[in-house]
This record gives sequence, C-alpha cells and structure tokens, in this order.
Amino acid sequence: MNQDKYVFAQLVEFLNNDKFRRLVNKYDGNRYVKQFTCWNQLLAMIFGQLSNRESLRDLIVALEAHQGKRYHLGLGREPITKTTLASANQNRDYRIFEDFAFYMMKEACEKRATNTLDIPERKYAFDSTTIPLCLATFPWAKFRKKKRWGLKLMSFMT
Repeated sequence: MNQDKYVFAQLVEFLNNDKFRRLVNKYDGNRYVKQFTCWNQLLAMIFGQLSNRESLRDLIVALEAHQGKRYHLGLGREPITKTTLASANQNRDYRIFEDFAFYMMKEACEKRATNTLDIPERKYAFDSTTIPLCLATFPWAKFRKKKRWGLKLMSFMT
C-alpha cells in the first residue's frame, strides 16, 4: 500500500498559503463564503490546468472521478459542483489570482538553480489559446465549415 503523498499534493506544498491568504484578505475574496474558499478554487483550477481539462464540465467530471482522493489531493471533502465553480470564477476578484501568479513568478526567478537562461535582454513567455465560440451568438466565428473556433487569444509577459 502506497504511503506517500500524491504528486499534486506535493506540488501544492510549494505554494505559499500565507501569501495567498493575505491576498484573499486584501481583496476580501472569502466574503460570504461558507465552504468553497479561494484556496479551494485555486487548487481546483490548478488541477484542471495540470490534467489538461478543456471545460468546467470536464474538470468537474475529473474531480468526481477522484472523489475518494479529493481530500488527499488538498481539495477538501465536499464535492465541487459546476455551478459553484462557475459562480466563483465569475464573482471573485481576479486580482487575487493575478497577484499570486506574479508573486510565484518572482519567487521562481529568485530560486532558479542555474543561470543557463541568463540572457542579457528581455525575456518573453508567449501563450496562444483558441477559445471555442457558439455560432448562434458569434456568427462571425467561422473557422472551418464544421469547426466553430473563432477567437485566438495571444498573451505575453515580459
């Protein structure tokens, strides 16, 4: 019988919970929240990103599949519903997660082991994501005759 922690739980240990809690208090993120806190939301979204989920429904199905492991993954004992996660994503202040991401990037830069990527000029990280759109709502979003992908989002950070 395996006695070690899951890989996801080991990755979560690297996150600075105190810094995140201070950001949540700064933006009052857990106001009127009983169970699904900002920390639970962050872990659920990280789980979705690392497991390559394409939608909230896909993420919820994956979390339900790991129902017995949810507590050991750090996601708590209570099941997460799609409406709870969707309303949390819609209503909570994005700056909590944005500031925490910038903090983690700064920490990663300070703690990197080697200077193999020490380039004297600016460094850029690019992300290109295709967002699916409904043709009934966005008739201009025709990508191909049978595919309905219409918006390409590109972002970069310096």
